[in-house]
Amino acid sequence: MIDKSFAKHFADAWIEAWNSHDLDRILEHYADDFEFASPFIVKVVGEPSGVLRGKRAIGAYWAIALERNPHLEFELRSVLWGVNSLVIHYHRRHDGRTASEYFEFGSDAKVLRSSANYAS
Repeated sequence: MIDKSFAKHFADAWIEAWNSHDLDRILEHYADDFEFASPFIVKVVGEPSGVLRGKRAIGAYWAIALERNPHLEFELRSVLWGVNSLVIHYHRRHDGRTASEYFEFGSDAKVLRSSANYAS
């Protein structure tokens, strides 16, 4: 079960990993076979479902995103936590939009599923 302390620690570590642009550090938070959904998956890699599975496929997608956005930086706004899940609400500095990402965790505290959601 997720608690407030875990949620805050995870959110801080996740933001720091993304801001480092270190793909291995980012992927450390995820199970090997995790699933990620984002509307940008359709645009970037042409997957019509908007869903990718596994560190290999998602890592390749995120590598493209990091390359295309060398000044990408996230700023944490808030963290919401629930039963084996949490939501990170953050500000995306490179385009000024806000976003939230949903995370569902396995018993090993690794992310099994996540979904990115963006403001208009």
